[in-house]
Amino acid sequence: MSALFGNYGKRRAEIVKGQGTIVEDSSGKKYLDFTSGIAVVSLGHAHPAIVKAVQEQSEKLWHISNLFGIPGQEKVAEKLVADTHLSYAFFCNSGAEANEAAIKLVRKHTGKKHIITFEKSFHGRTFGAMSATGQGKIHNGFGPLVDKFTTLPFNDVAALEAAIDDSVAAIMLEMIQGEGGVNSVTPEFAQAISTICEDKGVLLIIDEVQTGIGRTGTRYAYEQTVLKPNIVTLAKGLGGGFPVGAMLGTAEFYDTFGPGTHGTTFGGNPLAMSVAEAVLNQVFDPSFLQHVQELSAYFVEQLKEHLPATYTIQGQGLLLGVGCGDTEVASYITAAEEKGLLLVGAGPNVIRLLPPLTVTKAEIDEVVAVLKKILL
Repeated sequence: MSALFGNYGKRRAEIVKGQGTIVEDSSGKKYLDFTSGIAVVSLGHAHPAIVKAVQEQSEKLWHISNLFGIPGQEKVAEKLVADTHLSYAFFCNSGAEANEAAIKLVRKHTGKKHIITFEKSFHGRTFGAMSATGQGKIHNGFGPLVDKFTTLPFNDVAALEAAIDDSVAAIMLEMIQGEGGVNSVTPEFAQAISTICEDKGVLLIIDEVQTGIGRTGTRYAYEQTVLKPNIVTLAKGLGGGFPVGAMLGTAEFYDTFGPGTHGTTFGGNPLAMSVAEAVLNQVFDPSFLQHVQELSAYFVEQLKEHLPATYTIQGQGLLLGVGCGDTEVASYITAAEEKGLLLVGAGPNVIRLLPPLTVTKAEIDEVVAVLKKILL
């Protein structure tokens, strides 16, 4: 009998080893990992640069607390805000923590509590982040949520315009709703948000926990739109598998988050920063990002060529989805696992494809072949 709570619906495979895109379970069976730990293992499993960073830093200093200056934080912060309109970073341990920090920051800065979010969104499972999440299944059973969140239909310009008044502190959204079905912000919706924020003085929080750090082919997904967020939240791919999150903000917030206003015991520790720096050195290289875009174009081309038009191909970069209409995808994911391919869903009807950013075309071909078998 397990001593663990049963809050995860675990699969049969017990993964014990990984290298690049390939993982191995306790029985010795190998799989192509197109989950990447749910968009986390950005450089694949056991990438040499990350292994080296962990080994070298682990022999120097793991933890010292934020009572002291941590040089690695300065280095990573500079890389994250370089060549953007953003100025400062706060480091934490997860996407939910980054989103909690963002919610606290806009409330304190504006003196307002009202934040607009969207249906099918996912921002985390802590109380503030859960309250911002537009999915009832995440809320059920936990009693009263944090108030003053209004959840609107995604990509609905009219609904958004109707909801804006002087009480609104911020709009909070994902560029692509990963958990909610691989739904992308439309250009029209992005323009409407940009106009509202500029004309009404509403702040914009963009949750890039899943889309950030090269996942969509640019450093941040918002860079492919007209949007200019006041705050960006990050995690997942930032640590390449090591727990680390970050909130980036514009210069206007510096005085709002003064000493004692917010904090974390483990956030931004030297070990996490050494790993994040190693990841960014690889992913933020323009040639690396260009390669991600090329792989994405190839992947989409192959999916469209080999799957019937009844399946929709959604998303950007290497955050892609295969929409299966009204058909639930759980059985497809199980069938893929039996054939040596690990996948994850995005809502009940979409298969999410999240390979490491280091995936090869040959591995993409293998995956398309498996998808063709299980979906036709």
